[in-house]
Amino acid sequence: MTSSELWTHATADRYDAEETEMSSAPVLEPTLAFLAELAGEGPALEFAIGTGRVGIPLRERGVPVVGIELSEHMAAVLRRKIDEDALPVAIGDMATTTVPGEFTLVYLVYNTITNLLTQDEQVECFLNAARHLAPRGRFVIELGVPPLRFLPPGQVAVPFDVSERHLGFDTFDLVEQVLVSHHLTRDGDDGRYRRDASRHRYAWPAELDLMARIAGLEPERRVADWDGAPFTQDSAKHISVWRKPV
Repeated sequence: MTSSELWTHATADRYDAEETEMSSAPVLEPTLAFLAELAGEGPALEFAIGTGRVGIPLRERGVPVVGIELSEHMAAVLRRKIDEDALPVAIGDMATTTVPGEFTLVYLVYNTITNLLTQDEQVECFLNAARHLAPRGRFVIELGVPPLRFLPPGQVAVPFDVSERHLGFDTFDLVEQVLVSHHLTRDGDDGRYRRDASRHRYAWPAELDLMARIAGLEPERRVADWDGAPFTQDSAKHISVWRKPV
């Protein structure tokens, strides 16, 4: 078992309702097109598949998808949408759990590698991806760039969402390379807010490249978004692709 925090039944049940923007066509369409092109005619493996936000529509595009998911509660929500024969899911962590077969694509989206709270576990995740890839197969990660430039001296918090129903900010431990995402979410119209927090280990693009090298993977591409915009020093996130050599 890794250090990832386990998603609860309550969190899993409300996840889709709170991530409607991430499930919208403007977000999903370029994501699916990018992944489907890399998968080609081969199967894809999604680490931390969750409730199937990406895996299910990718399967509907004709890409055979298998998932690994740590939270049985998240997998149960996925299972309400699609049966096991169409999209198999193994319960376990993405650093050590293995599934049968070879894949042309292994992918990990929406900052989820940060759920692994140590560098060793993140390296193991790369090794596990390489373990599942066929020669010339690709490993794809979507990850935000740590927003440390927004931290003036003495400040430890950076807001990332200030909206009518949600306040979100990250606090940083710069020594341990860990951030805590804090959420204040208004559930109803009575003015009450629900408070949630989750821990994450942030990593820089160059650090991920070194993890990939340790796993025997070669860098192929890095862009700023699923549409393929150039990655620059001002990019808020990156989509990185590494290839398993022959």
